[in-house]
Amino acid sequence: MTFRNFIVRVGLAASLAVSAASHAYLYAHGYQHISRIGIGFLLQASVSFALAVLILVGGPGWLRWVAAAVAGGSLVAFVMSRTSGLFGFTERGWDPSPYAASSVAAEVVTVVLWAGVLIRWRTSRRGNAPRLLPQAARAQVHGAPLGRDR
Repeated sequence: MTFRNFIVRVGLAASLAVSAASHAYLYAHGYQHISRIGIGFLLQASVSFALAVLILVGGPGWLRWVAAAVAGGSLVAFVMSRTSGLFGFTERGWDPSPYAASSVAAEVVTVVLWAGVLIRWRTSRRGNAPRLLPQAARAQVHGAPLGRDR
């Protein structure tokens, strides 16, 4: 494992834990009584805590995708709760403060870290493949016919 990989794992785990802690706190301090929303907060907190631990201890790479999906879903739910409403529930601005802002920031960090991992993975796959091929095959991969200069 590389140092960069370790830092990404710790960053993902920390951002998931912050989001989970915010949702767990809000659930325990009133959101548990809101129909449908309360159970969503409890599920988000539980899943995010579990993902944080599993990613931190070196779980499989697909957990990063799940983490990004959970964080992205939370961000969508946040926006919906402040615009069109979510299951009839609406809020305004960044209330409850500071939990709304810390949760959104943590979820954005989760998605950004996942996107960075994805971009790095895709560019490394794309960049390494042609170097492994002989010169004639490299020309075909890049679209140049054999025997012609580019």
